[in-house]
Amino acid sequence: MRKKILQAILLAVAVTGLALGGPLVYTTVLLVEGNARAQVQENAARVADLLDEQWAKSRAFDLKAIEIAVQKQAYVQLTGPDGKVSTLRSPISGGQISASSSIVPAGTVELSISDSDMRSTQLSEGGLVLLLLVLSVSIGTVVATLTARRLAEPLQHVAERATRLGAGDFRPDARRHGVQELDALAEALDTSAAALAQLVTRERELVGDVSHQLRSRLTALQLRLEALAMHPDQETAAEAGAALEQADRLAEVLDELLAAARAARALGAEPLDLATELPTIVEEWRQRLRADGRFLRMKVPDTLVVRATPARLREAIGVLLDNALQHGGGTVTLTARTGEGTAVIEVTDNGSGVPDELASHIFERGVSGHGSTGVGLALARALVDADGGRMQLATPRPATFLIFLPVPKPDDVLAGVGWRADPGPR
Repeated sequence: MRKKILQAILLAVAVTGLALGGPLVYTTVLLVEGNARAQVQENAARVADLLDEQWAKSRAFDLKAIEIAVQKQAYVQLTGPDGKVSTLRSPISGGQISASSSIVPAGTVELSISDSDMRSTQLSEGGLVLLLLVLSVSIGTVVATLTARRLAEPLQHVAERATRLGAGDFRPDARRHGVQELDALAEALDTSAAALAQLVTRERELVGDVSHQLRSRLTALQLRLEALAMHPDQETAAEAGAALEQADRLAEVLDELLAAARAARALGAEPLDLATELPTIVEEWRQRLRADGRFLRMKVPDTLVVRATPARLREAIGVLLDNALQHGGGTVTLTARTGEGTAVIEVTDNGSGVPDELASHIFERGVSGHGSTGVGLALARALVDADGGRMQLATPRPATFLIFLPVPKPDDVLAGVGWRADPGPR
């Protein structure tokens, strides 16, 4: 994008330079020549006036007497009333500029000079104009580069924002670019992100509610059928046993469908090294906390690989850090460690914590104790669940949230690895 914008602006600058520079150089050359010819004509007229004065006084012409008034290196040719030709100085060889003027009695006087000085002036003046043209094009190139960068960076940022949105990163982005159309697009993306976040949350809740209700009804049905299978009537017991077998198969199908749905949602999950991924997330949120006079510290093992979708992980941790920023207090700490076949990411702060009446409902949609929408934590939990992990509130005071993520293989979980500690700014 930046290359195309730069090419378009440079093309406009080049066309403008050629369209204005060519005629300007040509006009400068003509102007220099016109001035030179006008000066020669003026000198010829002055010589004619001097000769007229001589004729009025003595009825004769003397070119030597007016030599001091004649332009240096100029050649003068006088044709008198009787047709006699007189000259002053040697004829000009090569290119020349000539002008003639009539004298009162009769005849003409012609003055000629070499055009070398005029050509030198044309060359210098034209070169100066050409130099200014090149300088203008150079300045235009610099301006074009800066303009292309200024236009391309917002477009690139909006494109990255759209890519993150498609990958499941629904966090709003407050960055604006001062370009009305791009800012309107950013607003539309934020609106779409909020709508998609609610849609994903409702979808996760619907799947959870449906699976829970089906499991409950199937369990109740299986219990009734098991009781009927113990009936003394052999025919009734056989029918109950067959029905119980079908119910068991239905439960297995339900488990397979739910597992397939989870696998489809986690299709983008990939092995991630938290030692590489978490510092990027921390650096982004550290600036926001620092602006609020608070600190963010991180502690993560040198090698801790999990299986997760990068955008979902960034979104889930971003929700927890934003929650600590908006509703918590003091220093925020993000820690990663190994568990039994899982990796654990812990986010805690030194604020007042979660009220007791909300602790058991904190992940329910619409539940909030500080006037927010109550969608963030529900969405974060749904995203973690989609990658086969889980999120929970470990302690309400101080507020400590845990994210449990699967590791690619049990053998990949390294015990006793070193720690990469990032205490944050002091």
